[in-house]
Amino acid sequence: MNAPVNLSALEVGFDVPALPGMDAADIQTPALVLDLDALERNICKMGDYAKAHGMRHRVHGKMHKSVDVAQLQVTLGGACGVCCQKVSEAEVFARGGITDVLVSNQVRDAAKIDRLARLPKLGARTLCCVDDIDNVADLSAAAQRHGTEVECLVEIDCGAGRCGVTTTADVVAIARAIDVSSGLKFAGLQAYQGAMQHLDSYEDRKAKIDVAIDMVRDAVDGLEAIGLDCDIVGGGGTGSYYFESNSGVYNELQCGSYAFMDADYGRILDADGTRIDRGEWENAFFILTQVMSHAKADKAIVDAGLKAQSVDSGLPVVYGRTDVEYIKCSDEHGVVADPEGVLTVGDKLHLVPGHCDPTANVHDWYVGVRGGKVEAVWPISARGKAF
Repeated sequence: MNAPVNLSALEVGFDVPALPGMDAADIQTPALVLDLDALERNICKMGDYAKAHGMRHRVHGKMHKSVDVAQLQVTLGGACGVCCQKVSEAEVFARGGITDVLVSNQVRDAAKIDRLARLPKLGARTLCCVDDIDNVADLSAAAQRHGTEVECLVEIDCGAGRCGVTTTADVVAIARAIDVSSGLKFAGLQAYQGAMQHLDSYEDRKAKIDVAIDMVRDAVDGLEAIGLDCDIVGGGGTGSYYFESNSGVYNELQCGSYAFMDADYGRILDADGTRIDRGEWENAFFILTQVMSHAKADKAIVDAGLKAQSVDSGLPVVYGRTDVEYIKCSDEHGVVADPEGVLTVGDKLHLVPGHCDPTANVHDWYVGVRGGKVEAVWPISARGKAF
């Protein structure tokens, strides 16, 4: 007798990897799966932390690129808004109803500046970062052209070695130029120390952020000396938010990966020497993959290869198992060491990717699962928005 046909499982695969209401076992692979219970606990935990420490939390939208996840972070976690890295990302979040959007990056190209200046017309408070006084006139001209206001943060390079100025004198000069420019508003400082977020040792991370805090405090004092106050002193990531929130100078956190928790972040240690994915945060973000071949006795071949993930921060970890290990990948295949031959064709594994941000960017959908059922299928709204 033939097994009953699950029509909902047969219907997927044309546009989406799953449909709400179907069994999680029927999700097409490879797919990005969110454990909704774990995700919501992570969001609420960070929201409660920020509130208890008198901090605003501006969640990093570049991590998940999803309006749905961002709205959850606002409603459940009390987030004040989002930050993102590109104008095209900002447009997606503004159109999706997020009312406070920071492009935590420089916007220099004329077309991008023009689009940035139009963002307030979508109902969103619009901010960007500036690290060059020559950028100010272009931003001002665009804002005046569209009759809008763009708020600007002066970015400090406090150790990441990318964008940002390094002296208080430069901070003050740029802030003064913003303050007197029509169509612009000086809003404060951007000081994210990205280079130390993934250092394993808590003490090593603290030493790096202590330098950043001193730089930021000096800049705030320099601005106060010329009568400029900072509405925002922003920074703080998943690996450092507790330092910024206790600094007495930062007032806004910009954490992102805490909500999903990838393998690279997961291995860093908290103050007690515990991996943060075993105490502080839960894994909520997975690549669901399926064994497609076991022709080699000691290796299972799965359908999540390079095109299903980013491996810039290392290979994924098989979640909840120590008997098998993901050891290699090519475009369409992943190799899982299976020395005891415990896997069979059709078995599904949950992989914790090394780096959540670029992994999310190669998929179209999140499949939200709760209690063994698909509860939601969310588009990755800003996927590919890199301009």
